[in-house]
Amino acid sequence: MDGQKKILIIDDEHMITDVVRSYLEHSEFSVHVEHNGKEGLKAFRDVKPDLVVLDLMLPDLSGEEICKEIRRSSRTPIIMLTAKVEEEDILTGLDIGADDYMTKPFSGKQLVGRVKAVLRRTESDPVPLFNIMTFNDGDLEINLINNEVRKKGELIKLTPSEYKILLSLVKYPNKTYTRDELIYVALGEDFEGYDRIIDTHIKKLRQKVEDDLKNPKYIQTVHGFGYKFGGGKNEA
Repeated sequence: MDGQKKILIIDDEHMITDVVRSYLEHSEFSVHVEHNGKEGLKAFRDVKPDLVVLDLMLPDLSGEEICKEIRRSSRTPIIMLTAKVEEEDILTGLDIGADDYMTKPFSGKQLVGRVKAVLRRTESDPVPLFNIMTFNDGDLEINLINNEVRKKGELIKLTPSEYKILLSLVKYPNKTYTRDELIYVALGEDFEGYDRIIDTHIKKLRQKVEDDLKNPKYIQTVHGFGYKFGGGKNEA
């Protein structure tokens, strides 16, 4: 059906994919399923899904490898499914570019809710002030027409969550956001997870946009409060 959001499920457990497919199709999503990593990556290129539901433990490639490969060329939202419940494992998944995670076992209704929430927050960018914003004489450029970010003229790849956080900070550069405020404005009120996720996203953002990680000029920490955006803007 035209207009349906396309969901790609990559999971080797047929019982799980059957249940997840049923729940998602009942919610009027178009669903494509693959049961190994190589076929999953091929389907990602062919199907061009709006969101990927990705198991971490697959028979050929790991979910982490697939996530990294997708993030080399795309900001398509990724929800990881994992039997690993340790906080460190979950934060590692988020650190390499996942937008959300669910631990097994999980409910089909909850997964549908997470899918809808992630799609909402990755589709509703803050209202742009300018089509192109440049900072420090072109050192950093944000193109709101095609959602591209460049550092010293070179295109950099951000995950959907990293991009949303950056835009939220840029929109109000003099405002200091707490972790909870950034979760609300950038990740959405439906987000369920650790507030430390923001720290992970901030760390990755800094690695991509800062020249000196010890003295960041764009993504600044306000000790005891949270984060704010700094840097001189040249409007385009």
